[in-house]
Order: sequence, then structure tokens, then C-alpha cells
Amino acid sequence: MALGIVERDFGGVTVLELSGQITVGEESSQLRFKTKAVMESGRTDLVIDFGRVGYIDSTGLGTILAVFTTAKSLGANIKLAALGKKFRDQLHQTGLEKVFEIYAQVEGAVSSYHSST
Repeated sequence: MALGIVERDFGGVTVLELSGQITVGEESSQLRFKTKAVMESGRTDLVIDFGRVGYIDSTGLGTILAVFTTAKSLGANIKLAALGKKFRDQLHQTGLEKVFEIYAQVEGAVSSYHSST
């Protein structure tokens, strides 16, 4: 199943709504390409919405970490929102929940950018 990515702007915060799965191959490449293109265009406040993602394999998890690392090197900030239970469990088991800013809902992640300025 292909990864769907819908880009939306909420007051200067770019939200990438993902749907499908993030696995080895095309899906992981799509996510890397899209996030890098957004950041290189000068949009540095991003929220990735996982509310419609059904499955993330270990490669997908590595991709999300690589996207986060790229963001830091480009002076961008990425926050994660609407994670499913399995994904939250993966982040907890790997200790990565301490690396990412995680929000239960997209709205909370978006508003966190506005409250920090």
C-alpha cells in the first residue's frame, strides 16, 4: 500500500497528513523526499500526522528518525501527532519517545508552535 501525504498549512505550521504504511521501499523514500522538500523551501515548523497510518516497520521507524535528524541539521523542528498505540509502543521500546515531541492531536502540536513564540 502506497503512502499518502497531504500537505496543509495552519498559520505558518506545515502539517503532513500521512495515510497508509511506512515500510521499506517507496513509502520510506516518499516520506524522506517530501519532508526534505518542505524544509528546503523554508518551512521549518512541521507536524507529522500519523492518525491514518496503519503500520510502520523498522525501516519506517528509521526513516522517521532520519527525517528528524535532517530537520535539526536544516534548522527545522518536527513534532509528531496522533500516533497509534503500536507506534507509541515502538517508540517507547526503543527509547525514542524521549527524542520526539509527541502530541495526542494535531491541533495541540500546531498550537505548541504558536505558544512558544
